[in-house]
Amino acid sequence: MSLEEYKGVYVFAQQVDNEISSIAFELLGKAKDLAKDLNTDVTAVLLGSGVKDLADKLAEYGADKVIVVDDPELKVYRTEPYAHALASVINKYKPEIVLVGATAIGRDLGPRVSARVATGLTADCTVLEIGDFPLQAVPGQEQKHNQLLMTRPAFGGNTIATIACPDNRPQMATVRAGVMQKIEPIKGAKAVVEEYNPGFTPDNKYVEILDVVKAVTDTVDIMDAKILVSGGRGVGSPENFKILEDLAEVLGGTVSCSRAVVDSGWKPKDLQVGQTGKTVRPNVYFAIGISGAIQHVAGMEESDIIIAINKDADAPIFDVADYGIVGDLNKIVPKLTESLKAEIAAK
Repeated sequence: MSLEEYKGVYVFAQQVDNEISSIAFELLGKAKDLAKDLNTDVTAVLLGSGVKDLADKLAEYGADKVIVVDDPELKVYRTEPYAHALASVINKYKPEIVLVGATAIGRDLGPRVSARVATGLTADCTVLEIGDFPLQAVPGQEQKHNQLLMTRPAFGGNTIATIACPDNRPQMATVRAGVMQKIEPIKGAKAVVEEYNPGFTPDNKYVEILDVVKAVTDTVDIMDAKILVSGGRGVGSPENFKILEDLAEVLGGTVSCSRAVVDSGWKPKDLQVGQTGKTVRPNVYFAIGISGAIQHVAGMEESDIIIAINKDADAPIFDVADYGIVGDLNKIVPKLTESLKAEIAAK
């Protein structure tokens, strides 16, 4: 493999029902940073049926070029045709870096594509940057430059691993939603659009979609919330979450929770923040009765303002909080709610 042949940062632009997923815009934002360091371009790979009109939207969020694979076989996500399409794009265009969202689709697609193009894949990355590998020079070992350094939690979040793929291309990573930031849209931006179709020959590996049943839920997506009132095991009981719900209602916010709460069956997993839940970036994050384990902090540390309420003055959550209150949440939270109600009423 001649590594010099591989150029450019490519992003798998996931779309569902001809609507681009938010994770694609987040990855394009990070791709712009990586491409700047490598003095190269950003390319979005758009797979689907009747999706060419989505190219300009990708350009607004940072794509210099869009490769479109448009075929009826790609109308609904299926592993085999999508893996064939993305692997074919990689083999033809030879990107240096390929980023895929760690969604249900991305987690299925990424590993299969990396195996087909004979390269490695680092899953669930939280940090991506260009640097040297090994990180520190080792006597007698070549230190390679301009490598993609992929950082992710390991061993249940108890340590952080930085991984590189110095001897194979492309360098592939899946990235969790909410971790990277979108750029401000560039209105009127246009990308160079290139259509490519590797051809599809359905065989016994092609799954037949008989029906698509979409889940219907009244639960608000916590990743979109501007204010989150999050509770942990310290809340004490599922009934006690009523005081958090009251606070969230006054603030126009949404209730979320830690893994311990989900494991106890108090709240659904859709509301879980953390390494094994969702990564959130609200304007204000209340951490109530949450100790602040690294697995939870990994999912909310980028919040604009973090307010912690905990009876344990030594709780790790106070290390990341902008404001902290030590005391009984059963007394503090209702008083805070009443004060906010009074403040709002006075206005």
